[in-house]
Order: sequence, then C-alpha cells, then structure tokens
Amino acid sequence: MVEIKAHEFASFARRAANPYPVALVFGPDRGLVSERAAQLAARTGIDLKDDFAVVRLEASEISADPARLLDEMQAISLFGGDRLVWLKNAGNDRSIVDAFNALAQSDLGTTKLIAEAGDLKKTGGLRKAVAAARNMVAIPCYSDDAAAVQALIDEELGAAGLSVSGEARQRLTTLLGGDRLASRKELQKLALYCHGTEMVSDDDVFAAMGDVAALSVDDAVDAVLAGEIGRLDMALDRIEKSKIAVFLALRGTIQQLTLMDLMRGEMETEGRPLSAVMSSRGRAVHFKRKPIFERALRNWTSHSLRSELVRLNRAVYETRSKPAIEFSLARNALMRTCLISRKLNSRRN
Repeated sequence: MVEIKAHEFASFARRAANPYPVALVFGPDRGLVSERAAQLAARTGIDLKDDFAVVRLEASEISADPARLLDEMQAISLFGGDRLVWLKNAGNDRSIVDAFNALAQSDLGTTKLIAEAGDLKKTGGLRKAVAAARNMVAIPCYSDDAAAVQALIDEELGAAGLSVSGEARQRLTTLLGGDRLASRKELQKLALYCHGTEMVSDDDVFAAMGDVAALSVDDAVDAVLAGEIGRLDMALDRIEKSKIAVFLALRGTIQQLTLMDLMRGEMETEGRPLSAVMSSRGRAVHFKRKPIFERALRNWTSHSLRSELVRLNRAVYETRSKPAIEFSLARNALMRTCLISRKLNSRRN
C-alpha cells in the first residue's frame, strides 16, 4: 500500500511528476482534504479552468452510472493534451469501490484522477481497493496537531508581514486545528484586522476572532475545569450555532487535563507544592485561565485525570467514526467531565 503520511505530503506534492494516476485524498478534516486535493490538481499542469480538460464529478453520478468513471478516465481530450477527473464525496458505496477496482486493472494513459472522501476506515472497501492497486496512492488528512497549527500560523501571518506575541500564539493554538480551511480563513481575517501593525497581540486575537471562537471554545474549556454546567451549556450552544468544530473544545480540554496530569505527577511523586509546579510548568497556561486551572489542579488527582483522559480520547475517536452525531457525543463527554469537576470542587471547598 502506498500511503503518504502528513509529514511527507509537502515533498510528494512538489514532485515534478506524480507516478500514480489515481490519488485518494481522505480524512475527517474536510478542509485539509480539499486543500491537498487542490494542491495535487495544480501540480498536474492542466488548466483547471478548461472544461474540456477537467471533468468534475460527484460520487452520486458514479452510483447512478458505475461505468462512468472508467469511461472518463479512458476518454481522449477533444483538443489533445492531458485530462483530469476530479471526484468529490467518494465513499464505500459498492459502485465506487467497483469503479476503483476496475481502474486498478486498466491502462489509464495520462489521465489523472483525484478523489476526495471523508473519514475512511482501513477495513473499508475503498481504502482496501486503493491499497491493493499499484497505480493508486492514498493521502490521509487528519486534524492538525500542535506543530502543524504553529506552522500554519507562521505561514499565514508571516505572509502578511506579521509576528505573533507568545500570548496570542497560545490562544491561537487553542482555537485552531479542527479544519484546515476554516483555520486559514480565521488567520486571514486576523491578518486583515491587524493590517498596518507589526505584532499580533492576544487582544487582537480576541477582538478579531473572539465573537465566534474565543468566547465559545475558551469558555467551554474553562467551564469544564470550573465545573460550571450552565456556562458549558451556553458555550456549546455558541459553538453549534457558529458552526465551529466542536473538536476544538474536546482538544482544548484534553490539553489542559494532560498538563494537569503532568503537574499532579510531580506533586504526588516528588512532593512539590502547587506553587512550585505552577512556577515551572504553569507558563503554558494562559494567564486569564490560571485561577481556574490552579483550583482544578488542587482538586483532581493523577488517577482521576488519567481515567478521564482515556475516556475523552475515546470520545474523540467516536466523534470521528460517527460524524453524524459528532456534536452530541462531544457534548456528552464534556458534560461528564464538567460534572466530575463540580463534584471535586464541592468536596474540597
């Protein structure tokens, strides 16, 4: 199976010639799927505005006519030259899988196929078909990790001639990462807001993105740590109405609990006081969150933190495998953690 990992994609996309006529770009981050598919399309050298050279298809069209994909791949351009077939919303439908199996056994000439799909399991029919084919490559697209978010911040704001303060970068890291295109748009909006300045401050991030992002995602994480059910409920409502990826709230909570676990470990095994671990490791905590964070750190134990982290990471997996009910699954997971925080706070007060 030829699969291009996240850190390999940039070099793969820069190659002068892609030896694989068929590329399946898939994953839960639909914005990143679209972005990488567009990058591959641009590297073909085909004029993407030429309707005679580029055929754009929806998966539903293949379902209605299973032979259509192979016909398009083997067709000859009316005016000569290479062709590109761009398929959207591919999945594990039998007709799509059969079409890919047929492509694997066919001479595709110089025609390229780029297929976009959502999250696909390794055991799914489409991924298995691509894995077994010598003329196909798979490109998974998962949500950006912290390092990828940092690179995206530097790329977009650097292009606008802007540097970023430490506090602003910290807030951006919490807010971004659920969807690549959405993250780019938020950074571009921030760059426009900061036009004419040199440094992006935390206040700039809050002013440019706070209405739809900071006030909702940060409030959700703070509410979980504080055990404030009503506040969490309102924050999640804002997230849902603003169409922000609820994954950001889950990820933000996991990041805070992971840091707490590290700090509680030092407190319990090394006997270090809370003030000492906050001085050494608390620099990673946003200054506006420190009072809530310190209170939570005092109340949670290493055992309870690790149990909750296992459950929250399982919830992340469930939201990715069941996107239709992603928001409900995330809400339930965060509400449970919030209830535990409230119980711990009441015991220690």
